[in-house]
Amino acid sequence: MKKIKWTKDELQLYILLLCASADLVRTEAELDLIKSKFNEPTFDKIYQEFLEDTEERSFEKIQDNIALHHYSHREIENLRKEMQEVFFTDKKFGMLERNMERILRNMLY
Repeated sequence: MKKIKWTKDELQLYILLLCASADLVRTEAELDLIKSKFNEPTFDKIYQEFLEDTEERSFEKIQDNIALHHYSHREIENLRKEMQEVFFTDKKFGMLERNMERILRNMLY
């Protein structure tokens, strides 16, 4: 399977989309929040790709791309804050979202 190489912004966008889908429901509020952080062409491209991927494939792509970029501690902390912002858009942080946060945290560190 061909490896996809993303920029840091594209990887961040993909991770935030996965966070929005953690509870199996992507709300308009979550998508609007994510859209506000990226330009429209980038959002559209990555969102379309995201919709076509399984969760397993998503994790593979994220893992592959994290390995390509050297993240500083500050960059990781900023990304984690943005992940939390997406998780708490609906004012809930359920079991599925907690599990996704744990998985992604382990991938990032």
